[in-house]
Amino acid sequence: MRQMPRLVDFHKDGDVAVITVDNPPVNALKQDVRAGLLDAFMRASEDGAIAAAVLACAGRTFVAGADITEFDKPPQPPGLSEVIAFLDGMAKPVVAALFGTPLGGGLELALGCHYRVAAPNTRLGLPEIKLGLLPGAGGTQSLPRLAGMDKAMAMILSGDPITAADALNHGIVDEIAQGDVTAAAIAFARTIARKRPLPRARDRRADAAQFDSIAAPYLKKSRGLDAPLAAIEALRGAIDLPIEEGLKREREAFMRLREGDQSKAQRHIFFAEREAAKVPGLPKDVKPREIERAAVVGAGTMGGGIAMAFANAGIPVVLIETGKDALGRGLERIAANYGASVGRGSLTEEEKQKRLARIEGSVDLSAAAHADIVIEAVFEEMDVKREVFARLDAATKPDAILATNTSYLDVNDIARATKRPASVLGLHFFSPANVMRLLEIVRAKDTAPDVLATAIALARRIGKIPVVVGVCHGFVGNRMLRVRSVEAERLLLEGALPEEVDAALTEFGFPMGPFAMSDLAGLDISWRMRKAQGLRAEIADQLCEAGRFGQKTMKGFYRYAPGSRTPAPDPDVTQLIEATSARLGVARRKIGGEEIAERLIFPMINEGTRILEEGIAARPSDIDVIWVYGYGFPVWRGGPMFYADKIGLPHVRDRLTAFAARTGEERLAPASLLQRLASEGRGFAALK
Repeated sequence: MRQMPRLVDFHKDGDVAVITVDNPPVNALKQDVRAGLLDAFMRASEDGAIAAAVLACAGRTFVAGADITEFDKPPQPPGLSEVIAFLDGMAKPVVAALFGTPLGGGLELALGCHYRVAAPNTRLGLPEIKLGLLPGAGGTQSLPRLAGMDKAMAMILSGDPITAADALNHGIVDEIAQGDVTAAAIAFARTIARKRPLPRARDRRADAAQFDSIAAPYLKKSRGLDAPLAAIEALRGAIDLPIEEGLKREREAFMRLREGDQSKAQRHIFFAEREAAKVPGLPKDVKPREIERAAVVGAGTMGGGIAMAFANAGIPVVLIETGKDALGRGLERIAANYGASVGRGSLTEEEKQKRLARIEGSVDLSAAAHADIVIEAVFEEMDVKREVFARLDAATKPDAILATNTSYLDVNDIARATKRPASVLGLHFFSPANVMRLLEIVRAKDTAPDVLATAIALARRIGKIPVVVGVCHGFVGNRMLRVRSVEAERLLLEGALPEEVDAALTEFGFPMGPFAMSDLAGLDISWRMRKAQGLRAEIADQLCEAGRFGQKTMKGFYRYAPGSRTPAPDPDVTQLIEATSARLGVARRKIGGEEIAERLIFPMINEGTRILEEGIAARPSDIDVIWVYGYGFPVWRGGPMFYADKIGLPHVRDRLTAFAARTGEERLAPASLLQRLASEGRGFAALK
């Protein structure tokens, strides 16, 4: 029988017990680790020759959290709370040696120790809120007692990690170690081995002052979300309740959230994001190319944002434009964006200057000659893009990757403008490209495996979430968005107003509705695309013909006061919509919010099914990742395909059929995958 590896090691360094977790890659707190920790701490507690203990980890990080794969399985003792309770009751001091990313249950375990020593680059956090949960092993009770309620609430409600220096300033760690952190923790343990009483978080009082005012901003932002409300109430328990009762309230809330739909949806996205990196047909042994320099063609808003994404990741980039004026405007916009970050305190002036120094400007395409990858971000017109790619093919080195940032166009057609179609693919960034995390990687017919692997690795390097898709008009995200836009126009003609349509989607959980989003992006962009395809949107096209392009002209579907981005209903738009309905012979009626939401979302689900049938997306969860990270689909609903499974495909099918009966337009192909799954009583999860 093969011997299982030991996940928790125990050895002595003189009178200090060193307990080391070794569960690669991130030392997750699976059941065997918890059991090993409990045994090791019992051994240290019972050994009379031991004066103190150090909790350390092998590998690249201290414990980075719980084993999330255990969430949907029956609990296996000992629980993390049991391990921490034993630590809390030990008569000997325990020092945690922190490095890497002590997160979630890992940080809660560290908070259960008496002291914490951290390496300088350590990042500490409680990210459970991002999975629709709250800390479930004492974090809401120990952290406010150590760091104060203001800091504890900021960490728990944002889920964002903090630096070791910040943790030291707030009493979360006791010392920043120089050199080997385990050795430093052992030395620290010896200095405090006889010190009594032992410092325990439970013995401190949480600050009760201004709790409601501290919580108010988080309550305002928690629209529709269960976890923030539960976390705030658990934190209130650190003030109002004895610690044992506070721990009980926290655990009950954790279990309730874990079984809830919102956390299940957010955990689905967590795994879906990782699953998206597994690309069917991509050999496992293929190696990405080295990317040391980049070039971006087009210094507009998108091109400038892409250049910033490279500079932010430490990659030198040249930004190329056709004229000095356009280039100057692009570079000024980049400097202004960095300046705004400095003003907000999210970037230092020193780091701003470093990033700006990585961005070079040029009006000569030959400046891309030494780039390992070139990304084109010019006008969304095929002739323009083909011309740029033909010139890039001649101007760049033979092994350079050529990528297009097109949102809709045929990447195969663009690749044919070069003599290197194997080195061409689509990299569809989302605006603002320096902020939005999604990157649709469009694999063309001839894209080489190592080019695709390079794009995936590069996406991660510049902080993006890559999803590989196939070639079709609009790929995945914009193809589904188009059917929503068509339905939104239908709703206007049938009786709804822009503000009613937008309200239905924001109530569903989107940050903004389709018409406010169109005004923000600019109505002229979609108008130009429709004209190129010979299509028409009755309401939107009339607005564009009247020069109403959205926020940039202070008029679109809404009107805007000078200097304001707040949309206001416009009687002129209402009159235009009603006149158009009358001209087309469409009888207007009152349409409720529930119907509006279904008519916007269900056609997207249907189109997502077609995308799966055609192989444009590899799996339903890839579509969910695209819509959550690229289009603001509420993460707590899990994306359109997960949401469809939750409410049931028969309901989606029946409602689409009802919509078709009312308008006389076919919405659902009789033999479609959605129809088959609904008839068989299965969901999209069955396609895994």
